[in-house]
Parts: sequence; structure tokens; C-alpha cells
Amino acid sequence: MTVPKAEPHAHDRRSLHERIAADLRDDIMSGELPPGANLPSTAGLKERFDASNATVQKALQLLKDEGLVIGRAGSAVTVRPHRQRTLRPAASLATGAATDSYPWLAEAARHGSDARFTLLDVTHVTPPADVRAALGIPEGEQVLCRSQILLIDGEPAELVKSYYPLDIAEGTDLMNRRRIKGGTPLLLTELGYPPRRSTDRVSARVPTQEQFRALRLPSSLPVLCTLRVVHSDGERPVEVTSMVKAGHLYELQYEFTPG
Repeated sequence: MTVPKAEPHAHDRRSLHERIAADLRDDIMSGELPPGANLPSTAGLKERFDASNATVQKALQLLKDEGLVIGRAGSAVTVRPHRQRTLRPAASLATGAATDSYPWLAEAARHGSDARFTLLDVTHVTPPADVRAALGIPEGEQVLCRSQILLIDGEPAELVKSYYPLDIAEGTDLMNRRRIKGGTPLLLTELGYPPRRSTDRVSARVPTQEQFRALRLPSSLPVLCTLRVVHSDGERPVEVTSMVKAGHLYELQYEFTPG
């Protein structure tokens, strides 16, 4: 079978203002335009992209709607401070004392952010296929789902849904509609299921309707989706968590030590 070759210069079908916004967005996310920096002038952008004034303004409006830049017509447009945030997923796996702050919140606070969460629901659900496969349960079996929104400086940062087998969750604090002191790693340890290994699968996707509303997204920009599976003794999966965040505002940082 002959495999078709990719076009050497595939046509970008996006409108010009979307392409301009994409290039400027990359400059912001990469740090080429750091927080507090002024974007090039309208004249400079017109020359760089061979675009009209109206097209440049439409591109800038997209970035304003996304919360990446601020500025009014006729004035400098500036990259908003503290908009690009680095999240360190390993921090949420830390096991602390019951009196400690929730690990995710403590990690954010160490980096100068006001972080908190809102618990949305605690309920029995039939999990989606990827969660079902990760937990190794048959189709149609229910699990416990704890849903919450994590906020940084008052803005939604992450939609989180954590799933637990009912034989682990029932009769425990996992069933309660309140914060779990010290976080779930500590609770699972106390229940006899200490986290021993976790696996993250990260993908970029177009947001669902639920994700779009919960994260207050300005458009269908991709979201970062992490599916984390936590295993205890005997490689038993004891927790599966779906974490979704706006792809244009957050990046994930993983640290590895060569073995």
C-alpha cells in the first residue's frame, strides 16, 4: 500500500487574525514576551504580518478575551502579569499530616498564589471507559466520583474528577461532601491503601461543553487533560483522577532524576 506524502506546505485555513493571535500567543507562552512586556506596536504588527489595522486589532482582541494581555485602543498592549502558571503535578501526591493544608493548595501558596477549591459533587457514577479500564472494573459497575474546581487568584484553574472503587470509598471520609484533611494520599494510606506508584497520561483536546463552562473558556482553545492512575500495594489501582485545565494558561512541569 502506498502511503500518501504530507504536503510540504500545508495551507493554514485559519483566518489571518487567528494566525496572528497564535504566533503572539506562542511568544507569550514561551517567555519571548514575558509578563509586563509591551507587545509590538500596531504599526510593527501590521508590518510583521502584512496585515491591516483592523485585522491586527481583531487578533489583539482574541488575546484580551483569553486574558493573556491588557490594554485599550490607542495605548500599549501589555502581557498580563502572572497569567502563565506552571503546575507541578507531583506536588499533589505528597502525603502530609491531617492538620496540614491540602497539598495542591500549599504548593500554589509557595509560589505566591491564592489557591482554593470548590467541591462540586460527591456521587456514585458509572465512569467513562478510560476510567473503567484504569480501575479494572466491568462495564456498568459504579464508582464514587468527587468533582471539584481548583481556583487560583479567584479564577478557575482546573476541573478535577477523582474516582474510587466503592469497596474502598464506602463508609469513609471520601463519601463526605467536605474537604479531606491532608488530602486523599493521606486518607488512602490510613485506609490501608498507601499510594505506591502513579501514572499520568497527558493529552490536548478540544474542551467539552462541561469543561468550557466550568473553566470559563473564551473559545475552543485546547485544554490539557491529565488522567492519573494511582496504584497501591500489589499494583491495585485505588484512585483515578481526571484533571483538565486551559491549555493557553497553564503548563505542566515534571522533574526526573536519572536512574
